[in-house]
Amino acid sequence: MTLNELRYIVAVARERSFGRAAGKCFVSQPALSVAIQKLEEELGAALFERGKGEITVTPLGARIVEQAQKVLEETARIREIAAGGRNQLVGVLRLGVIHTVAPYLLPDLIPELHALAPQMPLEIEETLTEHLETGLKSGRVDAAIVALPFDVPGMLTEYLYEEPFQVVVPLGHKWAKRKAVAPDELAAEHTILLNVGHCFRNQVLDACPELNRSEAMVTRTNSLETVRNMVASGLGVSVLPRDALTPRYHSQLVVAVPFTQPAPTRHIALACRKSFPRPEAIAALRDAVAACRARQPRRAATRARQ
Repeated sequence: MTLNELRYIVAVARERSFGRAAGKCFVSQPALSVAIQKLEEELGAALFERGKGEITVTPLGARIVEQAQKVLEETARIREIAAGGRNQLVGVLRLGVIHTVAPYLLPDLIPELHALAPQMPLEIEETLTEHLETGLKSGRVDAAIVALPFDVPGMLTEYLYEEPFQVVVPLGHKWAKRKAVAPDELAAEHTILLNVGHCFRNQVLDACPELNRSEAMVTRTNSLETVRNMVASGLGVSVLPRDALTPRYHSQLVVAVPFTQPAPTRHIALACRKSFPRPEAIAALRDAVAACRARQPRRAATRARQ
């Protein structure tokens, strides 16, 4: 068993293709295939199911790939030590972000991080929490911005900020001039929610359990911006997180109404593998998020004076 063989199986698991994995590893496809076959023979187990045009990781293979990723990261850590503290803020950082955070955080975060670490460009993956969990385990993603809870073995999570929810209704709706709406009132309205798989959907249902009733009128979609536009069209009401309601995303056809206290909220966190060998890169990312959040109140005050 060699480090190259471990690199090859991690690449194949990530790319789901021997050809693409060979390209990522800068070797020929036959050489990569032979090396993986040799490793499978040594281990006495099939790591991949080889279908026509499709590669699937076997259950045992997934466990071995996860361990291989840890071995490769520990090897990278040895190189870091041997290099006498090489700059961890140089090189690509692969960042995953959930769909309901990415559009509202990344426009500020990317330039902020570039100012802190100009030699550390981001590769962004915007996807569901379950895919980010898989990406972190496989090494496809170095760090992820997720909503808590995110209790995954082998991961470190660091709280970043809290984000309260608000009800959004069409202009002219009977709640548009209300000072607050109680969570259990939403079940009486046609409510627009995200599809199954989005953690924000689960958080809204936890906050408004009456929406789980079979008779509740619910429309489902795949993005918060579609939710906003559906509300603007008069189709129904919904719930959005605070960052989706900042002035830059304001719609004159939608009115935000606070929840009664205590208002439902979510907690956003930064997750990475415990074995990830660039803690300074994670710290820079955390500091960049903090700087973005610190500027928000000042921006809001500036707009209020204009």
